[in-house]
Amino acid sequence: EVQLVESGGGLVQAGGSLRLSCAASGFTFDDYAIGWFRQAPGKEREGVACISRVDGSTYYSDSVKGRFSITGDNAKNTVYLQMNSLKPEDTAAYYCAARRYYCSGSGGRYDYWGQGTQVTVSS
Repeated sequence: EVQLVESGGGLVQAGGSLRLSCAASGFTFDDYAIGWFRQAPGKEREGVACISRVDGSTYYSDSVKGRFSITGDNAKNTVYLQMNSLKPEDTAAYYCAARRYYCSGSGGRYDYWGQGTQVTVSS
């Protein structure tokens, strides 16, 4: 059974940091790209970062570039999203998702999704 389990969300003050984790199981981790998406109430889902386990390539949205960093740990089948210099506009539910091979900015192209973890940034 394929599972993606997010953790690490919480409440943090503006300027603070959080590290989200996405633990994957049930598929060959090295053949997939893992993306992080977020969705705030009343807003469209946004792709914020992605890493391809095939070639290590990464992608960041302009809104998080320079503040967020995505890394992977093959031994633990886990992808991390380090979020620094958080802003109130980063408040959202964050989801990780998996698709074959390479990153895509479109959430519709991902096959598997986690349940999400809430990030709230207070001003």
